Amino acid sequence: MIKKLGKTFGRFHAEAGLFRSQLPYLPQAFSLVYSAAGGLTLAWLTLLLIQGLMPTATVFLSKILVDGMARTVSAGKGWQEMIQLWPAAAAMAVILISTEILQGIGGWVKTAQSEQIQDFIHQRIHDKAMGLDMSFYDNPGFYDQLHRARVDAISRPSALLENAGSLLQNFITLIAMAGVLMTFGFWIPLLLILSTLPALAVVLRHTIRFHRWRMASTQTTRKTHYYDMMISARESVAEMRLFQLGPHFRDKFTDLRKELREGKLMLARSETLANAAASLLGLVCIGAAMIWMGYRASLGFLTLGDLALFIQAFFQGQRMMRSLLGNAREIYRNIMFLENLFEFLELQPAIAEQERPLAHPGLHVGLQFRNVTFRYPGSDRVALNRFNLDIPAGKITALVGENGAGKTTLIKLLCRFYDPAEGEVLIDHINLRNLCQEEIRRRITVLFQEPVRYHDTVFNNIAFGDIDGSPDAERVEAAAQASGADVPVNRLPSGYSAMLGKWFGGAELSGGEWQRLALARAFLRQAELIILDEPTSAMDSWAEADWLARFRQLVAGRTALIITHRFTTAMQADIIHVMDQGRVVESGTHTQLVDANGRYAASWTKQMRGETAIPGFLK
Repeated sequence: MIKKLGKTFGRFHAEAGLFRSQLPYLPQAFSLVYSAAGGLTLAWLTLLLIQGLMPTATVFLSKILVDGMARTVSAGKGWQEMIQLWPAAAAMAVILISTEILQGIGGWVKTAQSEQIQDFIHQRIHDKAMGLDMSFYDNPGFYDQLHRARVDAISRPSALLENAGSLLQNFITLIAMAGVLMTFGFWIPLLLILSTLPALAVVLRHTIRFHRWRMASTQTTRKTHYYDMMISARESVAEMRLFQLGPHFRDKFTDLRKELREGKLMLARSETLANAAASLLGLVCIGAAMIWMGYRASLGFLTLGDLALFIQAFFQGQRMMRSLLGNAREIYRNIMFLENLFEFLELQPAIAEQERPLAHPGLHVGLQFRNVTFRYPGSDRVALNRFNLDIPAGKITALVGENGAGKTTLIKLLCRFYDPAEGEVLIDHINLRNLCQEEIRRRITVLFQEPVRYHDTVFNNIAFGDIDGSPDAERVEAAAQASGADVPVNRLPSGYSAMLGKWFGGAELSGGEWQRLALARAFLRQAELIILDEPTSAMDSWAEADWLARFRQLVAGRTALIITHRFTTAMQADIIHVMDQGRVVESGTHTQLVDANGRYAASWTKQMRGETAIPGFLK
C-alpha cells in the first residue's frame, strides 16, 4: 500500500513538474497573439468583460421580477400593479438582446483574430524553415518537429486565446455568482468549488497523458500521411498500378491507423471513467445544497425570488465551474503543444554567418578545395576524404565518377549548404566561411540532379531562376532558346503562359522537357559560376547533340562545372577530373585521359562499344 502511494505521489510530482515547465510558454503565446492581432485582441477583451457581467445582471433582474409578481398575486392586485415591473422587464429585454448582438460581434472578432494569428504563425514557420541549414532536412527528428509545429501547433495560439477568453469571461461570471451565493451562506461558494476539484485533477492528468501519447506517436502519424500520399498521389500512381503496390500501402496505412485509433480510444475510455466518478461527487454536493435551501424555504426564511435567485446562481456557478474546467484543460493542452511551436522557432542554423563578412572577391582565379573532409549528418560514411581540387576561372571543368563518389557533395559545399568538417573551400583563395551566404548564392546558378517541377506557368518556371531581377519576356525566351526548351514550349497552345503540371490542370511534359526548362532557369541567372549536375541525363541523343553544339558558346567567359556520367558531355570540358570514393584519381583533357589508358579510358571504351550494363555509367 505504501509502495503504491509512493508511486502515485511520484507520478503526481512529475506531472506537477511538467505543468510548471509549460507555464513560461503562456506569456510567449500571448505576446505572439498581440504581435499578430493587437487591435482585435483589445476589442475581444472588452467584449469579454461586458459579456462576463451580463449573466449576473440577468439573475438579479429575475429576482426582482419574481418577487414583484409574487407580491402582486398574493395581495390579489390586478395587472395594473404589475405595470410597475416594466423597467425591470425592459432592462431584462435589453440585456438579452445585447447578449445576442455581442455574441455575433464577438464571433466576427474571433474569426478575424484567428485568421490573422494563423497567417502570422505560418509566416514565422516559413521564415524559420527557409533559414535553417540543409543538415536539418537530413534528420528525421527535424521532420517530427516540423510536423508538430506545422500541424499540431499551428492553430494552438488561436485556440489558446479562445479558451483563455472563455476562461476569463466565465471567471468574471463565477466571481459575481459567488458574491450572490454568499448572501445565503459563506460555505456555499466553497461547496461549489469543492464539487469540481476532483474533475480538475482528472483534467490535468489526462491532458498530460494525451500530450505524451501525441509526442510518442508523431512519427507514426507522419507515416500514415506518407502511405496515404503514396496511394493517392499522381507521381506514384503508375508504379502503384504496375507493381500492384496499392493493397500493400493500404494495409500499412490501416495497421498504423488502427494503432493510433486504439491508443486514442484507450485514453478516452480512461478519462470517461474518471470523469464519471468526479461528476458523481459533484452531484452529491449539488444535492446537499438543494436540500438545505428547500429546508430554509419551508421555514419561510426565503421568498420565491430568493429561491429563484439561488437556483439560477448555483446552477450558473456550477455551469461556469464546468466551463472553467474545460477551458483549463484546453489551455493546458494548447500550452503543451505550443512548446513544439516555440522549440521549432528557436532552432538556430548550424552554419554561422560572420558578423562582418568580407566582400565577395568575384571569380577571377578559381575555386579551391583544400584537404576537405565531409560526411553527411547522421552518417558514418565519409563523402569526401582530405579532398583537394582546383577549378580554374573562365574554364569548363567536368567531374565524372561512379554514383556515391562525392561529386554532388561538392555542389552543396560550393553553395555553402554545408560546411566541411575539416579543410577549406575557397573562392579566389578566400574561405567561403568569411563571406555572406546570400552573396555566395547570388553569384552561382545550379541545375540540380533532380530539379523542381513547379506547377506554374512556363514563364514562371524559367523566371524563378532570377526572381529578384524581375526578368522580362525577352530574357525568359532567350534562356529557353539557350537550353532548347523553346521547342516544347512552342508546341503548347498558350506558349509561355501555359500552366504546367497536373495539380492545377496544366500540361504535362516529358522528363527531358522538364530538364530543359530547369536548364533555362539556370541559364537565366547571369552568374559567374554555372554548375550543371547531369544536364543531359533526361535528354535523348538528338536533344543532347543539339544542346552540346551550343554549350560552349552559352558559357563563354564564365566558369562552368559539369557533373556527368555521359562522356559525350564530359568531352566539352577543358579539364576532366575522375573521382572515386571521395578523391580525384585522374585529371586531364579527354584526349589526355584516353591516351593515359587508365580508368577513364577503360570506361570510355566500354561506353562507346555499348558494353556497360547501364550506358553512360563508369565501371
